[in-house]
Amino acid sequence: MSEQSQPPRIPSTGRGFGRVLVAVYAVFALAATARSVFQITTKFSEAPLAYLLSALAAIIYVVATVALARGDRTSRRVAAGAILIELVGVLVVGTASLVWPDAFGVATVWTGFGSGYGFVPLVLPVVGLWWLRHTRSH
Repeated sequence: MSEQSQPPRIPSTGRGFGRVLVAVYAVFALAATARSVFQITTKFSEAPLAYLLSALAAIIYVVATVALARGDRTSRRVAAGAILIELVGVLVVGTASLVWPDAFGVATVWTGFGSGYGFVPLVLPVVGLWWLRHTRSH
């Protein structure tokens, strides 16, 4: 098989720095999932919007983690979509939590742009999108 007939090599998103990124996403996926399951099953009526947002964040983190770890062409697209949704979520919920501080009842991972988590939820999608761009094939 000649070199020209081979499909272009896509750099892996789960190698090098990507392993650190996947690990951070995995920690957030695990923490957000555990937290949202506990909150929804034990005290959903206290702050349904906040707990549903926590569950949404958990799902997005799980999808991003798996997609970044896989790193194939389809997974890269899935990761980009999940991370873009994550970034929009952080920006919308972060802004809403400042404008209407009582709207959520309790803090979510994205409240105050992730201030309760050292702003990692705000920085993480920016880094994730940068990494996808950095490792794309040209």
